[in-house]
Amino acid sequence: MIGRVAGRLEYRAADHVLIDVRGVGYVVFVSDRVMAGLPPVGEAVALYTDLLVRDDLLQLFGFATLAEKEWHRLLLSVQGVGAKASLAILGALGAEGLGRALALGDATAIARAKGIGPKTAARVVMELKDKAPGLMAMAGRTAGAAPDVIEAPEPAPQPSRRGAVVDPGARAAAQAQADALSALVNLGYGPGDAAQAVAEAAGEGLADATALIRAGLKRLAPR
Repeated sequence: MIGRVAGRLEYRAADHVLIDVRGVGYVVFVSDRVMAGLPPVGEAVALYTDLLVRDDLLQLFGFATLAEKEWHRLLLSVQGVGAKASLAILGALGAEGLGRALALGDATAIARAKGIGPKTAARVVMELKDKAPGLMAMAGRTAGAAPDVIEAPEPAPQPSRRGAVVDPGARAAAQAQADALSALVNLGYGPGDAAQAVAEAAGEGLADATALIRAGLKRLAPR
């Protein structure tokens, strides 16, 4: 399994890039969101990857974060959602946006992705809504985790600041939401209800874990 590719960006195409890793070029398919965050051609770049293996095909798909990669793999478990559809959804919403849409049961948001119809969007929500809380919590825990690297002991090129694809703000927001979700679940609330409360609070612009917990408790309080 190729879990990460780090090297020099050789070229961009409409839906994929070529990354040179010590003389070996890897074609990696990415979403529009990831593509927009990549550095100019010739600079260092690193992406987490997932390898699709078929009888007549090998394809690498690249992601900015481990959480995004795991969302991709979860999306592939939904009937009718292939790799291209998954990238379209992640490109439109991002990992955090997808988690919020699932927690809120917002199929309309998912249907805004290119090529995703209302029926497919509804199926994504139906099949993944209960799985979303665990992955939302994982997003915060794995924000700094190091994946398997395809290269041998020599250090891989590090992305320049301009070319870094991980947004520190998004990472902090994901960590805060994961902490809030964990706290609410530990207080005895159901994962689905807790995830929805946190998603609603985050949608109002709250980014601090404490504020998210307080807002979540207000939403979960009996009326």
